[in-house]
Amino acid sequence: MKDVCPGSMIYCESHNRATVDGRALCLRTSQIAVENNPFLSIRELASASSKLSQVRPLRFEEVSRTADGWQWDALVRQWHYLGYRKLVGMHLKYLIYSSGGELLAAMGWSSSVWKLKSRDQAIGWSSSERKRFLGSIANNSRFLIIPGVKIPHLASHLLAQQIGHVAKDWERKYGVRLQLLETFVDPSRFRATCYRAANWIYVGRTKGYAKTRNGFEYHGQPKEVYVYPLSTNISKALGLQHRPEITVNHQYYKTLAQKEQRRAQMAIDKAGWNTKVVPPFRMDREDLSDLVKAFEEYYALFRDCFGRIEHEQLSSTYLQGLMSSLDRKSMEPIALSLLGESRVKALQRFINAGVWDAQDLGKRHREEAAKTVSGPGGVFSVDGSDFPKKGTESVGVGRQYCGRLGKVDNCQAGVFVAYASNKGHALLERRLFLPQRWFDKEHTERWKKCRIPEGTTFKTKPELALEMIQGLRREGLFDAQWVTGDDFFGRNPTFRDGLPKDMLYLLDIPSDTRVWKKRPQIHIPPPSKMGHPCKKVCLKNGEPKAIRASVLAMDPSLRWKTVNVAEGAKGMIRAKIARIRIVISRDGLPGEDLWLFLRKSLADGQVKYALSNAPLDISLQEMIRVSTLRWPIEQCFQEGKSEIGMDHYEHRSWDAWHRHMTFVVVAQLFLLRIRHRFKKKSSVDVAPGGSDDEGRPSLTDVSKEIRSRDSAVLSETKLGGQVLSREVATGAI
Repeated sequence: MKDVCPGSMIYCESHNRATVDGRALCLRTSQIAVENNPFLSIRELASASSKLSQVRPLRFEEVSRTADGWQWDALVRQWHYLGYRKLVGMHLKYLIYSSGGELLAAMGWSSSVWKLKSRDQAIGWSSSERKRFLGSIANNSRFLIIPGVKIPHLASHLLAQQIGHVAKDWERKYGVRLQLLETFVDPSRFRATCYRAANWIYVGRTKGYAKTRNGFEYHGQPKEVYVYPLSTNISKALGLQHRPEITVNHQYYKTLAQKEQRRAQMAIDKAGWNTKVVPPFRMDREDLSDLVKAFEEYYALFRDCFGRIEHEQLSSTYLQGLMSSLDRKSMEPIALSLLGESRVKALQRFINAGVWDAQDLGKRHREEAAKTVSGPGGVFSVDGSDFPKKGTESVGVGRQYCGRLGKVDNCQAGVFVAYASNKGHALLERRLFLPQRWFDKEHTERWKKCRIPEGTTFKTKPELALEMIQGLRREGLFDAQWVTGDDFFGRNPTFRDGLPKDMLYLLDIPSDTRVWKKRPQIHIPPPSKMGHPCKKVCLKNGEPKAIRASVLAMDPSLRWKTVNVAEGAKGMIRAKIARIRIVISRDGLPGEDLWLFLRKSLADGQVKYALSNAPLDISLQEMIRVSTLRWPIEQCFQEGKSEIGMDHYEHRSWDAWHRHMTFVVVAQLFLLRIRHRFKKKSSVDVAPGGSDDEGRPSLTDVSKEIRSRDSAVLSETKLGGQVLSREVATGAI
């Protein structure tokens, strides 16, 4: 049959022969017995409209590396939409027959995929544990019901019956006990109904890549990933060090509402909406519906960043909690308010040790932020934000200057990058600063407790900021021409030099920064009287020394101009502006030619100083515009800490700090989109908690009254500790 295997075979009863790719080929009785030919009764079976009870019990024949293996190859090559591909590594091939001997289906199992994010997150194993135990997973790589076989419920019954055969044959043949089965389903072709009916569990999607000899190639067809656990507790069965909060087993769905976990719903009547984070709206029932729908649509953009299904509920809850009216927005109050006491630890584990990647969430956030705020002439802003802490166990905590307190105290320090344009502003990136003393031997044990990644090296705050800006520039998501920052970054020449060469900067500097109005002459002094040559460059005799920028600001020749800088909450903001070309001093020697930009307050006469590498022909108006975009990052910090719980966290680990900050910036972006969406209503002056002249409720009223309203938008159907929409709770969607 070697010549027959490359083609697919269909038996022709009338001529006692098979057709191979349309060509007739006589078969020897030694190759296949006519009376046992599996193709003989396909037409009869199809036309009989058989019931499942008429073909049971099914007979499973494992045919890999047997004389009948050619039939499996031929069937798959002819009828499976992916075609035939030789199964490498550990594998099993099955032909499934009815009780009467008719061939019904073919099924193939092979070695599991080496890396599969959604599966690996569901199991919760490390890379070393995956390498060790990967052989205990089998992949259902082919599943084919013979064309013409139309028996209701056959596919799910086959899958359910196949489990025991695969587990037994895999251990018999390879000496490995299976713990998990996996498969991929193309959602553009199939709905995975048979897998779900057979109790397979959906855990996520692939990213649309296929492994090739040279790495991975993008094919653009993400597949749904389903798994079937063969152990009650896989983590325990494999002896994994890390135990996820909910193991993948067949109680998986029962921990959450089956419909709710696919679709996050705003629990607006549990904690209330924080009315301070959005302008006051006049809201009617339709507006409330829009608000809930907006959150659902927004959260759906991030759902696949969390891998495990129960993480969807926990992540949605945490995001809602940050935007709620709770006084304290740490994990316990959020969980108690939105989930119930039984889920407090689950939320804590999700943030502290859940198996999901905050970098993926951050990248998705930046992609969405670019759609909202990226515009011509955009500006990256860098700044630090400090978080006072009383204890000594939190990651990165130590005595250092705390900007919030204005003194040296016990705190954590973060470095952030924001983006601003005429479309709005958003925080994009965050890094936790680790003081240098955290890298000594005394902190070894604390490194382990805080789960700081191996290979982390000491980096200054300017180095962290440079790393983030360079990464954002490589991503290319934002139209950014400028970088702004406070004087902590502006006074650092290494930071200024490390910025992308195609970007301009306008960075604040201290008033004592040394500059020249004109470039002084330098030279190498002649040899000394002893004949020793001098190699050090210095100023020529008689050249003036650099002066402080504050001295230059008092130069009467400066041309100050009073301008409208921006429109504030209390009216137009006005200031005096001046600029002058200077030469910056570097270790007492002249450096680059730069702009010194000066801004003087009309209220108290205080002067702010900034350096810019902008070209000579840059307009003053452009520099004024950029200077105003320096402050949105401060607004992000103020809003984050006062309204969104940016500093309410009680986490101690490295991952938890970065995860919390990522959720904060995701929440801020949603609020920005809500402002844009409801902007037409924000001009109405409605006092918090009041009503407008037309008697329509404010947003605060909606939060208080939602429970008593018989609303089609939200009902008080509670499932799994969270309020669901009526449609979700009743399974109408």
